[in-house]
Amino acid sequence: MDEIIKSALTFFVIMGPFSSIPIFISVTKYMNPKQKVSAATQAIVTAGAVLFAFLFFGQFLLDVFMIDFASLSIAGGLVLTILGIELMLSLSISGKGESPPAITLLATPMLSGPGVIVTSMIFVQQYGYLITSISALISLAASWIILWLSGHISRAIGTSGTDIISRVTGLLLTAFAIELIISGIKAAFLLA
Repeated sequence: MDEIIKSALTFFVIMGPFSSIPIFISVTKYMNPKQKVSAATQAIVTAGAVLFAFLFFGQFLLDVFMIDFASLSIAGGLVLTILGIELMLSLSISGKGESPPAITLLATPMLSGPGVIVTSMIFVQQYGYLITSISALISLAASWIILWLSGHISRAIGTSGTDIISRVTGLLLTAFAIELIISGIKAAFLLA
């Protein structure tokens, strides 16, 4: 149970649905409530498809390119560190703010980007397919709820609140990333 909670929270932090609120609101501002629910669903289904594709076929890709788990852990930790620093400092190093607003683009670079992809593959190695799948579904469902309630959340916490949540999320993400790098380095030394 602890593994499901830890991995679901990690997925949720990496997906960063609170960071997606301003983009989702701008993309859906001319939509009626029913269309907004449909847009949130489309974004989550697209993000989920990407996540589960890598969750189930990521190991095959690692085998094809002869990449070991330690290297993936270190590389994933570095990618997540960059994403965490972006969130903490409100930067856009990875260029996600330059994408044209669209629901599918919200799903793939924001909700299910490189961090989620790498994390899903790492969690499959650590916890197996069942726990990783359950955790992914929990975090996707929570992210859908956040997008569905984005207008209410934005009004309730304001721009400052959204910024604070993004920065705290960035800090947690960076801490998790450092943990991945350390475990990858330890594993690499054991392999050598």
